[in-house]
Amino acid sequence: MASAAARIESATPAGRDRGVDALRALAILGVVAGHWLVTTWVHGPGGKVYISSPLAYLPALTPLSWVFQTLAVFFFVGGYAAARSLRSATGYPAWVRARMGRLLRPVGPLALVWTGIAAGMALHGMPYGTIRALALPAVGPLWFLAVFAALSAATPLLLRVRPGAVAVSAFAVVLVVDALRFGEAGPDWLKWVNLAAGWLLPYVLGVGWAGGALASRRTAAALLAGGAAGAAVLVAGFGYPASMVGVTGAEISNLGPPTLAVVCFGVAQVGLALLVREPLARLMRRPRLWAAVAVANLGAMTLFLWHQTALTATVLAALRFGDVPGLLTPPTEPVWPLHRLAWLPVFAAPLGAVWLLRLAGRRFDDRVS
Repeated sequence: MASAAARIESATPAGRDRGVDALRALAILGVVAGHWLVTTWVHGPGGKVYISSPLAYLPALTPLSWVFQTLAVFFFVGGYAAARSLRSATGYPAWVRARMGRLLRPVGPLALVWTGIAAGMALHGMPYGTIRALALPAVGPLWFLAVFAALSAATPLLLRVRPGAVAVSAFAVVLVVDALRFGEAGPDWLKWVNLAAGWLLPYVLGVGWAGGALASRRTAAALLAGGAAGAAVLVAGFGYPASMVGVTGAEISNLGPPTLAVVCFGVAQVGLALLVREPLARLMRRPRLWAAVAVANLGAMTLFLWHQTALTATVLAALRFGDVPGLLTPPTEPVWPLHRLAWLPVFAAPLGAVWLLRLAGRRFDDRVS
């Protein structure tokens, strides 16, 4: 381990912003851990399986969604990294081809695997509802990848405009869409505009950060305080859900698509990320810590796309054993989270195998820089 850490340390350029890499790693860890803790299934009549959530039965777990819903940080760091790399690129066409290749390369294997799994379940006579309940969480990350890829492709345009003006405009769009949506004054499809506008806001803040904006701690603190206050007011006074992730059976989801509450929450996360970036960068001067973060970043998109498949594969293997605690039992008892925590290493095993396959043959000094 020490020799590998030393190799990664020596291959890292002196100007590498290790704090940004640490933020990306933490964002991915939050997404993976959050999904693994709140995605569950239960047996129903006729052998069917239904998706469920412990947040629907154990509201005391709601604060976990404030810790593990880190998508805004993912988009914020993505905007920063894209803007930085584009400024040093030789041309947009080559840059976008390389960027899209890196983002989309893991999609093909995922689609092939799930086509095979779905076909196998259908051939074994599984009800359509069960197939859908098992497949949807696994392919759900593709929605966010599509938005992320579109924003990445739009980075050259975002570099030509004022990031602050775009961020304010995106916030205004989400506000108007929510007002129309919850006031029942607009068509149902209108809410999906927020899928782009909601994640454009942290992404363009990242682009602005790469250009020198958001440099002061006062600005970061204002984003943290203002975003947190906005989210609190919307939850306490306007009926937005307290959970920052979707809850099965709930009438309103803060993520499907993003609501104004989750956008405010994301602004607060951006402020917090700015405040902790320098302390994280100092921590990353420790070779072993940096090695762990650097290696995680090599396969960040693979981890993001495949983590729910690792969970679902475990559930599929357990279906024949009936009501398996922590996997296929109703998440209604306080002991359920302990059962689920015990399963996390099992979920990590297939995800780790996919991640190692993705990294096989790749040189650290080629990909850390």
